[in-house]
Amino acid sequence: MKNRPTVCKAAFMYGPKDLRFEDLALPPLQPYQVLIKLKACGICGSDVECYEGESAEGRYDIAPYVPGHEWAGQAVEIGSAVTSVKVGNKVVGDCVLPCNNCANCKDGKMPSACLNMRELGFRPDSPGGWGEYMILEEQYTHVIPDDWGYELGAWVETFNVGYWGVWGNDCNPDASDDVAIIGAGPIGMCAAMVCAASGANVIAIDPLEKRRQNILNYGANHVVDPTACNVEEKLKELTNGRGPSIVIECSGNDIGIASLFDIAGHSARVGVVGHSIGRKVPVEIGKTIWKTLRLSGSGGTNKWFPKTIRFMSRIKDKYDFAALNSHHYDFFDLDKAMDLACHHKDIARKVMLTFKD
Repeated sequence: MKNRPTVCKAAFMYGPKDLRFEDLALPPLQPYQVLIKLKACGICGSDVECYEGESAEGRYDIAPYVPGHEWAGQAVEIGSAVTSVKVGNKVVGDCVLPCNNCANCKDGKMPSACLNMRELGFRPDSPGGWGEYMILEEQYTHVIPDDWGYELGAWVETFNVGYWGVWGNDCNPDASDDVAIIGAGPIGMCAAMVCAASGANVIAIDPLEKRRQNILNYGANHVVDPTACNVEEKLKELTNGRGPSIVIECSGNDIGIASLFDIAGHSARVGVVGHSIGRKVPVEIGKTIWKTLRLSGSGGTNKWFPKTIRFMSRIKDKYDFAALNSHHYDFFDLDKAMDLACHHKDIARKVMLTFKD
């Protein structure tokens, strides 16, 4: 790369409500690394919770770190041993980064079990997409089709979580299933699209009217306002008295998490996706026994990005992904973007950061 930068501007999170633009060093590439120029990066609900001090996922104890895990960019330089990425490729990348060498990785455990785990956008050792450039190893970097826009690419990580939350957690919907999705935010909408592709009857639960309206365009057959009815009874009404055979918890909200034990039908498969790490949530755990529920959760996804890219390629013309981005901000207007994402959650479907060439 001509005139290769050795430093760039990035946003560092020092603690709750403490974001600062500072220089990020860009050292020479190691053989298996890729230098990526960022083009788009979404603001995730987990980024907002970290900023607000409501989540333990962001590592303030070893801060500062560069957030941003929903990104897409262009490979502008590759290390001497890189073979699967070429200069000029549009690329996206994993968030939870296993070493693939420790005892747990060699046992085939999930990335969150890695004894040397890194988490891009949440720790100082793995700067995320809230910067002009990033350096990432080839094994975590994935090429997207040339005909994709960068903003669609920035949705891959989100869709990846929703897709894995359904199939990686062994919920495995088909056309015989009634699926209740708790939370109609970005992850919930992605999970709805995945379940709809299997022909399932998809029911979304969310207290925000705009979210309920939106998800009807992204795979949901029915929506339920939990503030306006008895959700358990409403779901029985929509499922011939049986209750949902699958529940996907995407809200990370205490009330939403607690409700899954009430609304699940007998023998339901339950995928727990929404983050609540760092706090205790009171639930009626005994219903797991008497309803014979099967609960699954997972930290990160395991070699799932290539499948996600293929899946999105086959449905991207069926759904209006561009409309999911409710607001756009230049990266250096991050303060304005965060203000909207934090204080207007009812209308901020996805706040997308963009980068000048």
